[in-house]
Amino acid sequence: MHEPFAQLALLLLIAALAGAVSVKLRQPVLIAYIVAGIAVGPAGFGLVTAHDQIDLLAQVGVAVLLFLVGLKLDLHHIRNIGPVALATGLGQLAFTIVIGFVLILLMGKDWLTALYVAVALTFSSTIIIIKLLSDKRELDSLHGRIAVGFLIVQDIAVVLAMMVVSAMRGPDGEDATTWQVLGSITLRVLAATLLMYLLMRFILPPIIRIMAKSQELLLIFAIAWGTALAALGEWAGFSKEAGAFLAGFSLASTHFRDAISARLTGIRDFLLLFFFIDLGAKLDFSSLGSELWPAVGLSLFVLIGNPLIVMAIMGYMGYRKRTGFLAGLTVAQISEFSIIFVAMGISLGHIGVEALSLTTLVGVTTIALSTYMILYSHALYERLAPWMGLFERRNPHRELAVEQAAVPEQQADVVIFGMGRYGQRLARALRESGLHVLGVEFDPEVVRHMRTKNLNVLFGDAQDPDFVESLPLREVAWAVSTLPDLESNRALLHALRAGQYPGEVAIVARDDHQGAALKLAGAPTVMYPFRDAVDFTAQHLTQLIRPNPEVS
Repeated sequence: MHEPFAQLALLLLIAALAGAVSVKLRQPVLIAYIVAGIAVGPAGFGLVTAHDQIDLLAQVGVAVLLFLVGLKLDLHHIRNIGPVALATGLGQLAFTIVIGFVLILLMGKDWLTALYVAVALTFSSTIIIIKLLSDKRELDSLHGRIAVGFLIVQDIAVVLAMMVVSAMRGPDGEDATTWQVLGSITLRVLAATLLMYLLMRFILPPIIRIMAKSQELLLIFAIAWGTALAALGEWAGFSKEAGAFLAGFSLASTHFRDAISARLTGIRDFLLLFFFIDLGAKLDFSSLGSELWPAVGLSLFVLIGNPLIVMAIMGYMGYRKRTGFLAGLTVAQISEFSIIFVAMGISLGHIGVEALSLTTLVGVTTIALSTYMILYSHALYERLAPWMGLFERRNPHRELAVEQAAVPEQQADVVIFGMGRYGQRLARALRESGLHVLGVEFDPEVVRHMRTKNLNVLFGDAQDPDFVESLPLREVAWAVSTLPDLESNRALLHALRAGQYPGEVAIVARDDHQGAALKLAGAPTVMYPFRDAVDFTAQHLTQLIRPNPEVS
């Protein structure tokens, strides 16, 4: 099979099968793609030799990825990242670089390799984390919003690091001096800033309005714009990655960014498939043996050290240990950017391929393990909470500020645990029906917002038996949980039993599988709002289509 088209077809089939296994194991598919690349490459069965075509598709995939990163960094969000996200992001970056650099030097690596790998260890996978938090419906939670905030800080740091690396190669091919690097970066940043201002102010708005008249044309324009600025960035001495990022950033403040992002996401995933396959095919297995133990050590450092520093910073800033722990788990892995960054250093001749082997091993290990840590974060917290007092101040003022605010009236007919969108809507509907409703929510921002809407909401952790026992539940007829995950609901059921709650309990289930698990956990009443909504809609539509079903 020597035809490039046939090889790509085989490659896609193998990647799809490997991805299916990965999804079954609840792992990110990028790990499957790397394994597929190893299998079809020279170290495996040698089935694919169309390396030039795969490499080109991989480069376009990286450009699209950086374009989408820039696309989500509109000026409004940058201004509102917030002090905790900025402090946590910068603190974690500094900690990981300094300690990681020392560790890698102690492993016998040269200083430049140590610096590259240490920087690579700081980046967490925005794609994977947002996907996992979204699946768990925790993207809008307090720890979810903080995590997204410091992921934005990391994304900006990625681009800056790539700009520095690209400037380290002088125009004559020799390594540039420190002053040359600083001067080059300063001139390029000033030139890029001026260009972006002119483009965003005068040129792009009328062009994109014309393109947006056709959704297909808008998609083609976005890809063309991203790859064009990527090529221009490389020509100007930046890098393709920095150019693609700036292309996305130039469109981030437009009204069309969400439409562009939605249409490009599938294309990004498809093209990145070739990057990871290409990476797996190029892995040098002759150096993997010597990199195994360093990879184990650095993986433990990322899995344990990164969450600990996030917890320490958030604890110092006045957050509870639970919030710090859940946010900290999101940095317990390195990202696809880490591998791209190290690969960029190899292409510039700064480091050897063994650095890429080391980074890839750490990436595969930490991504695989941290995925399960995030999926089972609440159960993990329950086991580790007794040892986490060090990461919580005696006065966690940021969250206590809500708890110590004017406490609302607590007399209630129904207590709703979890004031997300469904919980809020349910509380309003019950209140309009004449019932007294008390909400319980762990996110202080949600509590503040709900109190401005005159909803009766208390700040507290539904998984904490002491807090549940402190609630006025003796006269409450129903306790309703809209908490999103199974572990939280199990903990709430345990707390209600321990407090000898005499009323009825109802728990919202997302699907039949979760409902069955809740029944096994002892939930007396399980509600299925999504299934009920479909049944109601179907019945209503049937009545509209056939208003008199008795007439044939």
